[in-house]
Parts: sequence; structure tokens; C-alpha cells
Amino acid sequence: MNLRISTWNINSVRLRIGLIERFVKDVSPDVLCLQEIKVDDPLFPADAFHDMGYKYHAVAGQKGYHGVAILSRIPIKKWERKNWCDKEEARHVIATLDCGPKAGIDVHNFYIPAGGDIPDPDKNDKFAHKMQFLDDVSAWFRNEEDPKKAKILVGDLNIAPSEHDVWSHKQLLKVVSHTPIEVEKLAILQDSLGWVDAVRHLVPEPEPLFSWWSYRSKDWRVNNRGRRLDHVWVTKPLQKGLKAMQIDDDTRDWVRPSDHAPVTVDLDLS
Repeated sequence: MNLRISTWNINSVRLRIGLIERFVKDVSPDVLCLQEIKVDDPLFPADAFHDMGYKYHAVAGQKGYHGVAILSRIPIKKWERKNWCDKEEARHVIATLDCGPKAGIDVHNFYIPAGGDIPDPDKNDKFAHKMQFLDDVSAWFRNEEDPKKAKILVGDLNIAPSEHDVWSHKQLLKVVSHTPIEVEKLAILQDSLGWVDAVRHLVPEPEPLFSWWSYRSKDWRVNNRGRRLDHVWVTKPLQKGLKAMQIDDDTRDWVRPSDHAPVTVDLDLS
């Protein structure tokens, strides 16, 4: 069995449902993971996703902010929403797909806090929240989860870890999303279960890879001041099945786009 999974910070699912339909028609992922859906659960456009073939939903919504969703053409055996840092924020949803190994595949969809503008937790509560979020999630994976189980972690992790994941390593070292402390925290999270960065496994450095471009750059493609903030990781049992990846940056040229592009990974589960 082959599995195609896509992750996309859509920046309002209702505003951009037409873009999602266009993307699904072109790419046809089996599982579509969205971040920043910005809608409470009762108003989530479930019918539109049913019409696209996604009969199974795991949605953690929040009015006007955050929100994550896993839409699947593969049956979902169970799912749950998790809260972090004692906050009722919709930033993490987990679904177990009825495919792959007998126990299924756990999909973790994250929207990690952006962290504000100042990379100092003593001066910036948003950055402190980001640091605590990363610490708590890393500890939970390390202490509570099984690295031998088939798992996929996707989402807008709001960190570009490598010098080849940003348009200018030198200029962004003091800019939130690429500071050394954030890169260190993300590495600790990755080590928590021995996660494999699927995108970099398939397209190694030093090839530049970006998935986000600021709205402030009107001619974003010419300037190409991007960052790779959107990630797909897998645990070791799925590593050998990694087959292909793509970042659909053409979506950034569509009318009223998200500032993120979808990232898609293909796996062979046989």
C-alpha cells in the first residue's frame, strides 16, 4: 500500500476552501493535515471535505485562532486532541490510521507557536510559550510514546532548522524561527523518538528548500526569501518506505493564497 500525506498551514480553512479543492484535485493526498484552520468545530466545513473524498475527520478547532485538522480517505481508528502548557489552544491533534502495521499509523499534526518577534523568553511571553511548548512535547514523546511504533509527525513547526532551510543563515540567526535556541529545541524534539526528517531524507542538503514566504514580499518568487517551516517526520519503522516529496510552491501564486505552501510525502507501506 502507498500512502500520500500532505501538510499545509492554510491560514483559514473557510476562506481558502477553494484553494484546498484545487490542490486536492491536483495532488490527491490520502491524508491532508491542515494548520491554522481558524474555525471552531461546529463551523468546520466538513461537507466540503466529504465531497473531496475525505470521509474521516479529526478536528481540533478554535474560533478565530490556531486550529488543526486531519482529513483522511483512510479510516481513522481513533483520534484525540491534546493541549499543552496549560492552555486551551488547538495546536495538536492525533489520529490513528487503519493502515500499515497491525496497530495502525499514528499521525501527529502540530501547529507550534510562532514565538513573536523578540527571541528572548524573559522579554517576550510568546517566545517563552514556544520554548515551553517544545520542552513539554519533547518530554512527552520521550517518556510516553513508543519509538518502535509507526508514527508520522507533520505540521507548521515554525522553525527552519538548517542553514539551507532559510534564504540567509547569517541574516536570520537573530530572527525568530531560526535562532540557535529554537534549532536546539527542535533537535531535542526530533531526538525524542529518533524522528527522521522525511523531506531532508529524500532531498538532502545543501539543496535549499523553503515552504513559507512572507506576505510582505510582493515579488516573493524573485526575492525568494523563504524558510522551511513546514515539516514531515517519520519514526524509524517507516523510514525505508519513504519514496518522494514535493513542495507545491505554485500555490503561493494563487489568488488570496496562504503564505505557506503544502508539503507532500509519499510512503510505501508494503
